[in-house]
Amino acid sequence: MDLGYWLPLFFAAAMGLAMLIYVLLDGYDLGIGMLLPFATEREKDTMIAAIGPFWDANETWIVLGVGILLIAFPQAHSLVLTSLYLPVTLMLMGLILRGVAFDFRVKAGDAHRDKWNRLFALGSLIASACQGWMLGAFVTGLKGDANSYLFSALIAVALPSLYIVLGAAWLLIKTEGELFDKAAGWGRLAVWPMGMGLVLVSVATPLANPAIAAKWFTLPNAIGLAPIPLLTALTWAGLVWVFHSQQMLRHGYGWLAFLALVIVCVLASFGLGYSLFPDIVVGRLTIWEAASATESLLFTFWGAAIALPAILIYTVFIYRVFRGKATDLSYE
Repeated sequence: MDLGYWLPLFFAAAMGLAMLIYVLLDGYDLGIGMLLPFATEREKDTMIAAIGPFWDANETWIVLGVGILLIAFPQAHSLVLTSLYLPVTLMLMGLILRGVAFDFRVKAGDAHRDKWNRLFALGSLIASACQGWMLGAFVTGLKGDANSYLFSALIAVALPSLYIVLGAAWLLIKTEGELFDKAAGWGRLAVWPMGMGLVLVSVATPLANPAIAAKWFTLPNAIGLAPIPLLTALTWAGLVWVFHSQQMLRHGYGWLAFLALVIVCVLASFGLGYSLFPDIVVGRLTIWEAASATESLLFTFWGAAIALPAILIYTVFIYRVFRGKATDLSYE
């Protein structure tokens, strides 16, 4: 077995998996943060309770993904973070602001609660938009030209809409009553800009990067890849149907909205992975050129082989323990 070939593939796949899980899990709690200003005071407490047991664990996945990038692909890590220093810094500031606001919104007293609610929403919006900008810049190869900035701005707008729909779908699982009805309404509104964002991103990605266009629009690749956009479109249509179907929602099938979003994100990840492979920085470094020495990767492999299943098991465990509807928020 050629470890020099397979180990970089393993770590690239592990990093991709970590980032996909992060988008799904931390995406919904960022989305709920952005929805917070549109709820009543009591509803805000329930929304925070719906993410309270999970949100720290959800952020573990981005730490794992960036950690793999640093250890397994140090050249790519240096290039990516150097090029994206400003949005990374702003994202971290947004996440820190969320963490502070999460605790202070109750502990600072009723007089200051509204201020911390607004800061929690602001931190969620900043983190989401910065993640979108970073993804757009990454897909275009960190070029820093006008087209790259325009595409990054497009993703910076599109990604928060996805997170808002994820947040609304999560609230359909975790809440009931008036807040449940509001979440369905938020989902019905946000699913349209999310769908438009998917279309614009799908069109703009090959325009922004000719190498990606060549992969998708040459035969026979175009035929073999056609199921990805088709299934994505059908799943999005199903998502719209669930949000608009009062019968489905009233009979406890709101969870289908979250499942549809999982399918959309998985399909988008497959498409993105195919578009980028074998590069880890488009047009600059392949995963093998950016990888650490084989001996270092082999040593790290055993740590990753333990850590990745452990985090997965822990994640499944906490979601099982805290399943069911969210109750009133308590810091006791």
